[in-house]
Amino acid sequence: MIPKLARVGILVDAGEPVAATGYRDYEAPARALQMELRSLEVRGPDPDLDAAIKAALEWHAEALIIVTSALLFSHRKAIADLALKSRLPTAYHGSDWVVAGGLMSYSADDLAVFRRAAYYIHRILKGAKPRDLPVEQPTKFRLVINLKTAKTLGLTIPPGILAIADDVIE
Repeated sequence: MIPKLARVGILVDAGEPVAATGYRDYEAPARALQMELRSLEVRGPDPDLDAAIKAALEWHAEALIIVTSALLFSHRKAIADLALKSRLPTAYHGSDWVVAGGLMSYSADDLAVFRRAAYYIHRILKGAKPRDLPVEQPTKFRLVINLKTAKTLGLTIPPGILAIADDVIE
């Protein structure tokens, strides 16, 4: 969607223990795609989102990825609004962010994950030992795109991407 993307800010909740892991998950793919990353850390309970977006703009970020945490999720509308006002395309882990005004999300299908969790709970309640159950990775993912946000940002979503999207918000 952004062919010459070179600089991506990663918004993370510095108070969340897995935030560093969330950032590190992007390092190898970014290197492979010859992209620069910058961690944009905020802390709760009232994160300074304006400062994080300002830092992204001063660094000349061309897009943002938001690493989901409870803190950031509770501010999803404010994050989406600030990013849109700053003309920064955003990517998230979950469609709730896109409904709030973000550009796109690509993540495991929550319903499929919850159904599989129910299967595991059923097995445990029937006597299976958790340590004997295999660890599984999600197998179904969802791509959600907000066309209204794309148009506001001046982005044209390629027809091939729209064709494979699970949901398109207009």
